[in-house]
Amino acid sequence: MKTLDYNKLCNSILSISKEAGKEILKIYDTEDLGVTYKDDRTPLTLADKASNAVIEKSLKTLTPNIPILSEEGENTDYRERKKWNMFWLIDPLDGTKEFIKKNGEFTVNIALICDGKPILGVVYAPVLDTTWYGIINKGSYKVLNNESPIKINVIKPDNIIKVVTSRSHANNPKLAKFLNDYPDHELVKMGSSIKICLVADGTAHMYPRLGPTMEWDTAAAHAVVKYAGGNIYDLDNNELIYNKSNLLNPEFLVHYS
Repeated sequence: MKTLDYNKLCNSILSISKEAGKEILKIYDTEDLGVTYKDDRTPLTLADKASNAVIEKSLKTLTPNIPILSEEGENTDYRERKKWNMFWLIDPLDGTKEFIKKNGEFTVNIALICDGKPILGVVYAPVLDTTWYGIINKGSYKVLNNESPIKINVIKPDNIIKVVTSRSHANNPKLAKFLNDYPDHELVKMGSSIKICLVADGTAHMYPRLGPTMEWDTAAAHAVVKYAGGNIYDLDNNELIYNKSNLLNPEFLVHYS
């Protein structure tokens, strides 16, 4: 495989994420979202499928030699996946519950993984028309509407620590116990992988996720926070890795350092 130009590649992914976002918004603006439920009782909508179709078709044209692992795509056996040293990891609509609630807090997530680590990630929130992206050795950026990208960095707290919490999992007793160690805190409620991006752009300082997530839920935003100077660690202080035999993430903490 020839050497990839990550800047050029990221520009293409930014465009693909926006195209996927357009397909999502077409369905978002209708009354029938086509909600069904998977075997694990998580919701699936017509928008998940439409976004996935756009992304997979575009990626296969852009990088035909790089395999794709998507939440809504084919289930590739680990015996095949473990041969991949580089692959696309995508969640075509992260925050499906927020999509159904129509609160706008959902995203398109596209990440490039190399040897278990995210080296490029794009997170696009269609309703907010806001993009966060991170590229190895280049840093992380935020784009509001169609304005010029703004370089972002994590910020250390002064006194009050701002802690992001999930809008859909706000009453987690594990979170309440975690917050006992931070008496001077302010909660910032948000949906989808935007939570991780809020740590990356300095809106918040940390995000504890004390519940289940999958690799495609975090990969793109992991690149954003990592190249903004932060990272995502499991509760034993190990950085999250990708393409495990079991795609379930451990509980983790998104942190400013």
